[in-house]
Amino acid sequence: MSFRGFDEATDRLGNALLALGLRAGDRVAVLLPNSIECLVAYYCLAKAGLVRVPLNLRETRREHDYKLAYSGARAVICTAEWTGLGCEIVIGPERLRQLMHDAPPTPCAVDRLLEAPLRLGFTGGTTGEPKAVTLTTRGEVAEVANFFIDLLPGIRPGDTMLHAAPIAHASGAFFLPHLLRGARSVILPRFDAGRFLELTESTGATATFIVPTMLSMILEHAGSARVQHRYERLCYGAAPIAPALLRRGIEVFGSVFAQTYGQAESPMVITVLKPEEHHRLGSCGRPYTLVEAKVVDEEDREVAAGTPGEIVCRGLQLMSHYWERPEETARAMRNGWLHTGDVGVVDEEGYFSIVDRKNDMLISGGYNVYPREVEDVLLSVEGVIEAAVVGLPDEKWGDRVHAVVSARPGLDAQAALDACARQLAGYKVPRGIEVWEALPKSAAGKILRRQVRDAIVARAAGEP
Repeated sequence: MSFRGFDEATDRLGNALLALGLRAGDRVAVLLPNSIECLVAYYCLAKAGLVRVPLNLRETRREHDYKLAYSGARAVICTAEWTGLGCEIVIGPERLRQLMHDAPPTPCAVDRLLEAPLRLGFTGGTTGEPKAVTLTTRGEVAEVANFFIDLLPGIRPGDTMLHAAPIAHASGAFFLPHLLRGARSVILPRFDAGRFLELTESTGATATFIVPTMLSMILEHAGSARVQHRYERLCYGAAPIAPALLRRGIEVFGSVFAQTYGQAESPMVITVLKPEEHHRLGSCGRPYTLVEAKVVDEEDREVAAGTPGEIVCRGLQLMSHYWERPEETARAMRNGWLHTGDVGVVDEEGYFSIVDRKNDMLISGGYNVYPREVEDVLLSVEGVIEAAVVGLPDEKWGDRVHAVVSARPGLDAQAALDACARQLAGYKVPRGIEVWEALPKSAAGKILRRQVRDAIVARAAGEP
């Protein structure tokens, strides 16, 4: 699709949605795979003054229903298999193509205030209940500006962004900067290491974004040893990366890797580690030019270099608030600073490193997994008494989801895993399960996930 064609398609679809009775500020969910249609849907909503609610195809009906109800979405644009979702307006593939073709191509440009909601992004906390992060036009402009200054400073007409990761997740953030600079986007519908390597060569891609799991798959593919590429920026993030994996990547692709650290509340941009800084393996870099970040103690006092504490940040890219969660917004946004929940240190030269997560969230293959959500499913299984879900170190996945339960005699452990497979997205399902007599607890009776994880890691290392 040409730039002019994209402009016309987004005008047509935006006009069609407004003709269906949607009004500025209404939430519209999008549940589509990586595709041109997905990007047309995203940016027609921006033109029409509507609020985008991105949904993940890997999640279940229960998870979609929750997000649709919580956001108050009036419409959903989706694949054929999801047209049964309970929404006032459901637009499946055939209707989507019809609206993109038949609606008038007159300019669709419903103005919205810079501080008004532009899109929602779902995150979660230690309870596992997803929260919707309210992102604004102000934040979107700031995110793009940070990309232009630090992460992707040299985008030119004729460059190519290869979208290999899900557009609904992190890769979508790379579309607008390239569009604005007149660079094209090539979309891989579903990640495949061999196809990624083929497109790297055939399209002359100059930039891409991958998560560490994808890099592992790429390097394991036989074609990686022969790949000829033009990458100027091979960006990665969304999960911690093993230094050994990154070294292997640099051996194959050269000094083109750029790490970006952010989170849903500060989308994609808190710190950046540029290609020339990758001798600092283990660091997530220094704050983006337009972002302030520091490490603080429990009293929100900045700590000395080398002292662990919570990473906090501020800047125009931050969320406005959690959708309909004022108390949680107040806790996260204290004194104008976003409290990330990540424990880190900063050195004398201003380079940050993440040493742990303050909450127990796992990141498996670039996706957030909240232990409580998985534990709730396990506890619904007949015979399970207690459950703890932890992340075990894994070079490919980052965190490998693992479950430990205590149970009554005769528990069918496989049945517990089957229950998870039925009720949860695939990346949330434990890859292993153990039955213990009892789980370690604090004096207050809280299960200590950290002790569970440490015991398993120590056992694997042969420690007593």
